[in-house]
Amino acid sequence: MTVTIDENTTRTLTVPPKARRTPPPRNRARKPLISYGHWWWALPAVVLVIGVHYAATLTGGFFAFTNWTGLGDWEFIGLENFQRIFNDPQLLGAVWNTLFLAFGSVILTNVIGLLFALAINRTLKSRYILRTLLFMPVVLSPLAVAYVWKFIFQFNGPLNGLLGALGLEEFQKVWLADPTWSIWAILLTVVWQQTGFTMVIYLAGLASVPIEVEEAAALDGAGIWGRFWNVTVPAIRPSIAIATTLGIIQGLRIFDQILALTGGGPAGATETLATEVYKQAFSLGQFGFGSALALVLTVIILAFAILQQFATRDRDAGKA
Repeated sequence: MTVTIDENTTRTLTVPPKARRTPPPRNRARKPLISYGHWWWALPAVVLVIGVHYAATLTGGFFAFTNWTGLGDWEFIGLENFQRIFNDPQLLGAVWNTLFLAFGSVILTNVIGLLFALAINRTLKSRYILRTLLFMPVVLSPLAVAYVWKFIFQFNGPLNGLLGALGLEEFQKVWLADPTWSIWAILLTVVWQQTGFTMVIYLAGLASVPIEVEEAAALDGAGIWGRFWNVTVPAIRPSIAIATTLGIIQGLRIFDQILALTGGGPAGATETLATEVYKQAFSLGQFGFGSALALVLTVIILAFAILQQFATRDRDAGKA
């Protein structure tokens, strides 16, 4: 270090390294993402998830290959439970009802929810009030909603009363006791409650669509459909993937509405895999067979979730 004493005199001083105030060089070694001590904070939650979710799932999967009744001894019977499932017409009907409710609810909730989202996205001044009103059914209990709709579908209920007031008496039915229309009544109940949730997902996706791009497309002569298909849909593709995935999973697991509206009737017309799992395991005491039904339902959910993710993936991202 050089020190100037006056204009004509300079002197060089050597400062020991320990006396210097410069900070020591930083250790550039990469730190682990999670240090050892932080695992102790997450350990109770990890153990709880593993014990309650994964261990219980694996245990249920094991008992699917047994004839356990919930009490006493059990025997390993291999694939007999699954052969019984696919040889029973009533259980095959439950599989069909499960797929019908799942895909029907996904299609209707996504179409109606997207239409609602497009309608109240930017144009209406009362859009905040409409968002709240349309989302309110989502926060209600599925059982409470089902009992309200059960009152509406009664023979002396508001729906038949409205049809009678309009002079459409020939369309009045005992909706929940009709083998043909009872499944549609359940579907209507599910769609009414879940549409608001899908609408919120699409509203979040539409908020990311730049207005300038839409205006530029309009100036280039693109119509409403052209702007929607070429501008809006590519921008909300992640929202479509999320909404359809959650919709399929929720649709395959519909249980509360069926139990409250029809209990699986009339004559098993509205039975699904979820209701069959409950009845076989807890009502009839056939825990092994109920576990097999639950395993089939889990495989169906997993398969459709993977297929849906593959169908709605962003193909442009893979090319980049």
